[in-house]
Amino acid sequence: MYAEVRPSETPAAGLAGRRGIIISGGPASVYEPSSPTVDASIFASGAAVLGICYGQQLMAHLLGGEVRKGVKGEYGLAQLEPLAASPLLGDLPAGNQIWMSHRDLVGAPPPGFRVVARTETCPVAAMEDNARRLHGVQFHPEVVHTRHGMEVLARFLFDICGCRKDWNPKLRIPLLEQSIRDVAGERNVFFFVSGGVDSTVAYTLCLRTLGAGRVRGVYVDTGLMREGETDFVRGVFAALGSSGFSVEDASERFLGALGTTIDPERKRHIIGEMFVEVQEEILQRGHYLDAQWILGQGTIYPDTIESGGTAKADVIKTHHNRVAGIQRLMAENRIVEPLSSFYKDEVREVGRELGLPEELLERHPFPGPALAIRCLCSEAGYPLERTAEGWIVPVHSVGVQGDSRSYRPVIAIEGSQPMALYATATELINRLTRVNRVMAAVRSAVALDRMRVTASVLSRKRLERLRRADAVVRRLSHESGFDRRIWQFPVVLIPLGTSERPDSVVLRPVDSVDGMTAQSAPMEAGLLEAMARELAALDGVCGVFYDLTHKPPGTIEWE
Repeated sequence: MYAEVRPSETPAAGLAGRRGIIISGGPASVYEPSSPTVDASIFASGAAVLGICYGQQLMAHLLGGEVRKGVKGEYGLAQLEPLAASPLLGDLPAGNQIWMSHRDLVGAPPPGFRVVARTETCPVAAMEDNARRLHGVQFHPEVVHTRHGMEVLARFLFDICGCRKDWNPKLRIPLLEQSIRDVAGERNVFFFVSGGVDSTVAYTLCLRTLGAGRVRGVYVDTGLMREGETDFVRGVFAALGSSGFSVEDASERFLGALGTTIDPERKRHIIGEMFVEVQEEILQRGHYLDAQWILGQGTIYPDTIESGGTAKADVIKTHHNRVAGIQRLMAENRIVEPLSSFYKDEVREVGRELGLPEELLERHPFPGPALAIRCLCSEAGYPLERTAEGWIVPVHSVGVQGDSRSYRPVIAIEGSQPMALYATATELINRLTRVNRVMAAVRSAVALDRMRVTASVLSRKRLERLRRADAVVRRLSHESGFDRRIWQFPVVLIPLGTSERPDSVVLRPVDSVDGMTAQSAPMEAGLLEAMARELAALDGVCGVFYDLTHKPPGTIEWE
């Protein structure tokens, strides 16, 4: 089965012959003058059409239905109530778990459509016109947290559209190798590698395709890395038999450039531009700037999407491999990104076919900006605000609500059993527009009413505090086997505490497949207690909190 992503404004004639068309979600409202639209002729083209989230709203709007603002948004988990038999939904059970991220909704379907499912706050969670093979869902079937979402998509693709199952990422390796040869030509490839799954698989593909003599790699130690990270990366590339690998210590430069920067987007830009600056110096020093060399990267598809990689997409956060300097290299045709159309799970499958060890392939993703975006800062000191729901903590984090970026405070809630507060957290996020994240208090040296946000920057002392906390979490997670049951486990340091203990640690374990969506992963009470006890004993740590927020509405990383 072949699929491609096309701009929403592609005319119907440009989509002729397609078996099916999916109109995806987005942050806009159909009533905004600049909102994305589609050629309405596609609905009469004979192709099956599925509208998802904003796609359903747009379908309803263009075909004569009603779209309106909801009483409150739905972000995260919801329960679907089927209302009628449906070739798209099949035999979904009542109370089936789905994933929502919207505020607008369809109030009334267009003529010829019938409503086949709803939720507590969304009267048209799914609609269809079977005669014309037009279908719409307000929820997101493409995310892992919609329990039967893949079955819904399979019914659309194979039963309704008539597509055939002939896709396997492993079978793409010969095509990937050919694409590398096409881009590189006679030129050699130089990588900045991280030791993570994406860059290592991309590097190995180029190594296998072009040979050891034509591929070089440098790992830049930014001073923002985890404990033991540099030694781990050295071991990975030694095992690959790569003679062209080296380590560049640039920690002083990165920390100096970041200085007292507090804004998270500015941090990402500084780190990204510093990567480019260091890269250019290394290339000059190694005589890699002539026409015989290009840059290789392990960019994957979610990096492009979240960085606003399409014309109508919102920037959720800037990835370090999509800043202006990298974009310039792309414009000069001096970059090869063999994995740019792949998701994380597909990259792992390619890596297995290449013979890479499971220890590497199952390693948790780690952001390019490293601990810099897990060490939050504040320009001034602020008290906490007591509300009926909990404590508003004026530490802002990045969120994604309705496929759009948000930057809002977090609310801390208390309870004797933090893992029992997930339903409360989801309800608060849907109801309170001023926050985009909920965390549960696990342990603290003082009561919450005695804690406050303190003025803080990205200092060496705070980075080392976060590095020690991260090492504790990784060790206990590995010893217990918890790390093998989750997708990623960010450990975040926030400037919340007292003058003697100015920081708190936030635990953020999540379950995901591709990082586009994620579910906050619960932890066993015994492990959580042991982890919190050891973390609370670290120098300068006042409290330990547990992030209960799914993605959406909160991103996996806090910045």
